[in-house]
Amino acid sequence: MLSQKSIRNKFAIQLVMASATLIVIFSVILYNYIKISIYEDLTVELTKEAVLIAAEHSSAMGPLSVDIFRHSYNAKDTEINIVLRVDKKHEISFEQKKENGKNYLTIFYPFEKNKSSFLAITKDVSNTDKLLHNIMKNVMIINLIAIFLIIFYALLLSRMLIIPIHSLTTKLASMDENFFQSINTSNIPIEFKPLAISINKLVDRIHNFVKYQKELFIGTAHELKTPLAVIKTKNEVTLLKPRESEKYIEALKQTNQSIDEMNKMISSILEIGRQEGAQFEQPIEMDLITFLREKANNFKILAHQEKKIFNINLSPKSYPIIIQPTLLLHILQNFAQNAIKFTLEGGEIELKSYATNEGITIEIIDSGIGIDESKDLFAPFKRYGNKTGAGLGLFLAKGAADAIGATISLQNRKDAQGTLARLQIPLSSKKISKKATKCDI
Repeated sequence: MLSQKSIRNKFAIQLVMASATLIVIFSVILYNYIKISIYEDLTVELTKEAVLIAAEHSSAMGPLSVDIFRHSYNAKDTEINIVLRVDKKHEISFEQKKENGKNYLTIFYPFEKNKSSFLAITKDVSNTDKLLHNIMKNVMIINLIAIFLIIFYALLLSRMLIIPIHSLTTKLASMDENFFQSINTSNIPIEFKPLAISINKLVDRIHNFVKYQKELFIGTAHELKTPLAVIKTKNEVTLLKPRESEKYIEALKQTNQSIDEMNKMISSILEIGRQEGAQFEQPIEMDLITFLREKANNFKILAHQEKKIFNINLSPKSYPIIIQPTLLLHILQNFAQNAIKFTLEGGEIELKSYATNEGITIEIIDSGIGIDESKDLFAPFKRYGNKTGAGLGLFLAKGAADAIGATISLQNRKDAQGTLARLQIPLSSKKISKKATKCDI
């Protein structure tokens, strides 16, 4: 029995049922059309015979006799009579009856209106019924053959149509944590290309995730091991011989300082877990420009405290969007904090936005020391300049951008007077209608 959970079997069953239904309907219509056509020919033939007989004997003298008609019209399967039908209208009518296993068709042709007499011509149509019966049998046999061919064709067609899906599922089933390979989209039907492209994007994200996770674990071990080794070494040196209390206090202060640095490192690592939880936040509908303006005012206060100028240049006036605000805020905070951190006192920072054909772009431009574009600044524990930090900010921002389907990039300004941090949100996030927020599967 075919499984109802199989796409191929569902397609084959529906195709067979639809085709079989159409064949049966067409066959019934065809058979009834043939039957009606044959009986119409019979009625026309009987009418012509009645008209001919009536015309030949219309001028006959004296009482009319049935024998006259039988003598002039002789047919083995036809019987002629003159009948009286007082309770019937004086018009042509037909009747069909069955006697002794045979079928008869009778025409009652008006003969003498005054006497309510009709010329009755009865024709044996048993052979016609046998012909119709044979036609019905042949139609049924043809239907069975056609349905069998449809079943064969449906199975063959469903197998051909399922090959791309089977290829994709086989490719995906063979993937594990040690083997991720992109799907070749050149040989895939155009209907499945969007799916293959989405899978390739997912594979690329998994590649990057695995790569950065490995770097994160190795970097975490290295970042924590180094201060622990320093603390141990300082303690061992301090304990080699008795010292003044001030020396012990100084050693403990240095130890506490190292512990504080490790706590900051651990807090940054915990932030990764919190961000991964934020990826499951329900996207909401909001006006992006209003959101940016509210957050920009906060960034402006932070910049003012460090005696730096924060300019705001946002367009368009409104941009409805469906997005996860926590992840978006994390990206903006990282860009703004880095810009404020690396911009010299009295320098300017600008937050700007503008719409494009692909979506909307948000940029934070500082007037700091710039970056080394040859380095992968989005990898964990990558630091630049002489500023302190865990080196996880951009790593977390990259993960947040991937989660909302956006892209981020860093590059030096063309005038080499600072850094340009760019966030590009695709048009697919823009709200078009309320219907776009729901998808029923």
